Amino acid sequence: MRPFEQDFEFARALGLQMVERGAGRCVMAIDIDRDRHFSPQGAAHGGVAYSLADSAMGGALTSLLDQDQWCATLEIKFNYHIRVGEGRLTCNAEVLHRGKRIANIDARLYQDGRLVSSANGSFAVFAAPPTA
Repeated sequence: MRPFEQDFEFARALGLQMVERGAGRCVMAIDIDRDRHFSPQGAAHGGVAYSLADSAMGGALTSLLDQDQWCATLEIKFNYHIRVGEGRLTCNAEVLHRGKRIANIDARLYQDGRLVSSANGSFAVFAAPPTA
């Protein structure tokens, strides 16, 4: 298993936190802050939840990849169920199927024990580019 990429500046900028990762599963979280993450409508911007899910889904898949393999998101179907407010938002992602070139991954996002969003995505698996 490869370690989660620590130089993921985008994740750090949002405040994403790795909780656990391995065996095709990944749990990530973010502490939603009104000043940092809210939209003008008074709830967490949908892009925050989507970014958390996308990152956790990638984390779940990379836990199954060989050292010389990478992955990239092909598409994600994302459902927003209820408003996300301040507090901890947690995403549980799990690889449902991993083929040679395509993987399917499921994610569920929770806040205060309530399902707030769900996602399903397809990710490409490919050879990592040669290092210089």
